Amino acid sequence: MRYSELFGKTSKQIPKDETATNAKLLTRGGFVRKEVAGVYNYLPLGLLVLDKIANIVREEMNVAGGQEVLLSALQSRSNWEKTGRWKSFDVLFKVKSQFKAEYALGPTHEEVLVPIVRDRVSSYRDLPLYLFQIQNKFRDEPRAKAGLLRGREFLMKDLYSFHTDESDMMRYYDVMRASYKKVFARCGLSAIETKAGGGTFSEFSHEYQVICEAGEDEIIYCPGGDFAENAEIAKVKEGKQCDLGHGPLKKVKTIEVGNIFPLKDKFSKAFGLTYKNKEGRDEFVIMGCYGIGISRLMGAIVEVLHDERGIIWPEQVAPFRVHLLVISDEGLVISQAEDIYNKLTRAGVEVLWDDREDTSAGEKFADADLIGIPARLVVSRKTGKDKVEWKERDKKETGVISYKEVIERLKGG
Repeated sequence: MRYSELFGKTSKQIPKDETATNAKLLTRGGFVRKEVAGVYNYLPLGLLVLDKIANIVREEMNVAGGQEVLLSALQSRSNWEKTGRWKSFDVLFKVKSQFKAEYALGPTHEEVLVPIVRDRVSSYRDLPLYLFQIQNKFRDEPRAKAGLLRGREFLMKDLYSFHTDESDMMRYYDVMRASYKKVFARCGLSAIETKAGGGTFSEFSHEYQVICEAGEDEIIYCPGGDFAENAEIAKVKEGKQCDLGHGPLKKVKTIEVGNIFPLKDKFSKAFGLTYKNKEGRDEFVIMGCYGIGISRLMGAIVEVLHDERGIIWPEQVAPFRVHLLVISDEGLVISQAEDIYNKLTRAGVEVLWDDREDTSAGEKFADADLIGIPARLVVSRKTGKDKVEWKERDKKETGVISYKEVIERLKGG
């Protein structure tokens, strides 16, 4: 992609109505544009990142046996009344049509998916079943703030599992615990699995928390990795010595990027979701639920991985693998830049080429740092023929290397 053709450029202006670092950097970098409080439009750079995160999640859900569906965002009021959540779900968007019918604008999808499964599951032979989707959710948040971390419209992955009994549900629950650790590691984050309350569904759940001073949650955890609980339910206090000798427990602010929890038979009972066991008796299906906020994860990555100059994208989710800069208006240098651009593209490397001719070197370097692509290549009179300057976004060192070595590094990495 040539930067001159890219829709959505960088901006020096810090958005006055944004306080969160992720919102400031993503807006200035040309990734997003706010529509209203808690609602963002994703420009090409932003959508590239969002899609890469979603694809990592999708791949891990597929490995775990999930089947992908796409469910309606506009949902039946009657189903929400069956579960008792039409009045009790405090952030539910309620939409009234011109024909006086009322609908829910989906914040979650138990009320849609369980009736569908009820019509298609009849026997223990139909179970277990794992269904997931990646879709926009809507919640009427009273305090939409913190950029992508707390929105009224956001992209989410939710997987629902259906089982014959609780032991089989807990077996799959452990499969999801392992899958979630892989997802967050692949996205470049160190997420702490944290025990939390289960609300109305069960005695417990697990949250996946990323340490960040901008986070709204607090956890008490052992740096040795053997204990973590949400501070709201924790019985131990900060400073208590770890039972395994890892030192004092710490209390830190965090961003929740995912959660998993048992639903048991709450929704099965509401909709009559049963199966016939081996003896021919009807039993309620047992369920689990597993969510990852994909757009929130994008915001969390920026909150955690940035410096004073801009974003530092992990390679796996960066919009491009390489940011190519040409620092000269001489025809020979521009020709060399086009040569390496074509070679990288043919090698399957994603390149953003800053081909602007009326922009200073300083502006190009500043924009490259703001956008935060993992590797920066510079072609100039100093680099010489068939060579470029190589710099990684999270390092200070630079070096001049050959085209061949560039491709070897990028293909090997």
